[in-house]
Formats: sequence, structure tokens, C-alpha cells
Amino acid sequence: MTRVIRNHVTDLRGVSRMVVDAISGTTALVEAMHTNIARKPTRLAGAIVGGALSGASALVYKSIRGITRAVGGGIDLVLDVVAPALGHIESSPAREAVIAALNGVLGDYLAKTGNPLAVTMHLRREGKPLELTRDGLAAEIRMPSSKVLILVHGLCRSDRCWEREGHNHGAELARDLSCTVAYLHYNTGLHISTNGRAFARMLEELVAVWPVPLSEVSILSHSMGGLVARSAHHHASEAGYAWPRKLRKLVFLGTPHHGAPLERAGHWLELLLEKTPYTAPFTVLGRMRSAGIMDLRHGFVLEEDWKGRDRSANRSDSCRSLPLPRHVQCYTIAAMIGNAPSPHRDQLIGDGLVPVASALGHHPDSRRNLTFPRSHQWTATGTSHLGLLCSGQVYERICGWLGE
Repeated sequence: MTRVIRNHVTDLRGVSRMVVDAISGTTALVEAMHTNIARKPTRLAGAIVGGALSGASALVYKSIRGITRAVGGGIDLVLDVVAPALGHIESSPAREAVIAALNGVLGDYLAKTGNPLAVTMHLRREGKPLELTRDGLAAEIRMPSSKVLILVHGLCRSDRCWEREGHNHGAELARDLSCTVAYLHYNTGLHISTNGRAFARMLEELVAVWPVPLSEVSILSHSMGGLVARSAHHHASEAGYAWPRKLRKLVFLGTPHHGAPLERAGHWLELLLEKTPYTAPFTVLGRMRSAGIMDLRHGFVLEEDWKGRDRSANRSDSCRSLPLPRHVQCYTIAAMIGNAPSPHRDQLIGDGLVPVASALGHHPDSRRNLTFPRSHQWTATGTSHLGLLCSGQVYERICGWLGE
């Protein structure tokens, strides 16, 4: 019982900090609205509404924030005293699914504020982090293969989400191809390039301490995970890492190589809210979308696409074209929810989240097309974005490509 409490204590600390920040943020939102209305007097029903924000009002808002911080600090002090006396258990799949979704939406905020709910990047097997030392890997992996396959999950997911409807691409591929499989677990709310850089370093550590001579590495990625994998290869190549020379194959499932329209819709809502002084404070709600989600608008994989710029600006032209890595066999699978092609539907939603063209690397500007050979691209019909994780026909295609 005490083990369960310890897990709950960690979660409670993270949630309490979020509540404190939410109250402070809401207070700032109301104050901004009050200030804007006061700054711009408006004639309403024959009367003048608005005027200077009084010192008393400003003091009220300041007091609310001060009390909120004090309460939050008190909760942390109590939990710091209680937590060491309690036990610990492994996190359940259900809890991890919630934490993964939370990190996808607010992961950059959680990391920036040091919230214990923020996910830390690890390579894992069966939900457990791998110790990246030769002895640690030898202890965790009974019979390591000379062929390694890394699976990289998508937005708001975790490494455990590869298990869907009783099927796991990784487990099946390990059996059918006699390779060793590991899963990347990461905070999908961080910038894609931030995760790419960290993933590149982690793979370098893994290759350096692999317990047996390593012949090849392959990566299977879903959704955002494909952008993280491309970013990782770019960073590794620039840093002169060794693992890209071991990388043989990259397989993308429903990866928005050129962006996803749902994030663009969120961006346009944000722009509309900015149009009047009364709705402008509400743009903070639109900007609560994580950096990772915003990167999906146009498929940003490099730091230069966002660094030093307004993260909510429309920057499609600023996105640098990053070709597929040379000397690596790259494959991509798109999906469409219908069983027959429909140009309008496929262009807009494709698998429900990613358009077919984006997943296949096609772009209106031919200079930005990703050059997948025709035999290396395929579209699954009657399949959704998450259905790519459990489709039998998708698995057969992946297995065939990786087994060539």
C-alpha cells in the first residue's frame, strides 16, 4: 500500500505545481483583459466603459499571485517530508499513457518548470530503462543480437503504446528477424530538434557499449517519431558520431514530413484571437500548445527553423529542406481512412491526422520533395493513424523491407 502512496505523492507534487501555475496564469489573463479594457475606453449603450486600471485592482491581482505561490510552496514542503518515508512501484501502463499525453501537450512547460511529471528520455525494454553500460546491457538483454532495431513513438505516446490490440510491431520483428529491439521513450512536447539531438547522443552511447559486435542499426518510427529520427541523424552527422555508419534502414509510419493540418488550424485560431484588444489575452491559451506540437505545423526538424523566432509565427518559408540521409535505405508508409482514393479527403486528413502527401514526402515545391524510391513508399487503405500500429498488412510490409 505504501508503494502506491509514493507513486501518488510524486504525481500529486506535479499536479499541484500545475494547479498553482494555472491559477497564476488565469490571474494574469484576467488582469490583462482588465488592463486592455481600461486602456481603451469604449462607448457601450451610450456610456463610456473603461479607464485607467486602479492601484487597488493591481494590488488585488498581485495578492492573489502571492497567496497562490505560498500555498504551492506549502504543498511541496509537506510532500518533501512525506515522500522519503514511502515506498515505490513501477508505473502502470494506464498512468504512463496519461503522463505521455500530458507531456505531448505541455511537455516543454513541464521540463522548464522542473515538474516531476516531465518525461526524461530513455531507451527502454518492457517499460524499463536500459542502463547504457556494457554490463548493464548484458544484464538486461539475455542474448543480444548483432542487429539492433530502435522503435520511436509519436506525439502524446509512450514506448508502451506500440502494444495495440494485442500486437506489437517491435516484439513481432524481434521474433521474425532475430534482432534485438529497444524503444525510445521521450517527452514529445519538447522541440523535435531538441529530442533529435538527445536521441543522437543516446544512440552513440548505445553503440559504444553494445555487448556484442554490432553489424547494423535500423529505426522504425511512428508519426512525430520519424521527424525525431531524421533530426537525430542530422545532428549525429554534424557531430561526427559513429552510429550513422551503422544505420542501414529507416522506416516511417504516418510521419508528417511536411506538416499536419490540425496544428495549422490551431495556429489560425491563435491569429484570430489577436485581432482585438479584448480577445488578445486569450491567445495565451492557444500558445499553450507545446513546442513539439507547434513544430508539427510544417514538419520542423532543425533548431534554425525556430530558434530566435516567434514560435507562434507562420514560418513555412523558413523551414530548411532536409534531404533523406544518404547511404541509408529509407521507407515510408502513409495511410488513408477510406478504402478508395479520394483526392480531397486524402489531401486534408489522410489517416485522420496526417495527409497522404505529407507522409509520402511529397511537396508542392519539387525542391523540397523527399526522394523515396517508388518501391520504398506505400499507402495502407482503410487504416487510421493509430491503426498503423496494429495493421497486419502494414506489419508485413515493414517486415519485408527490414528483412531484405
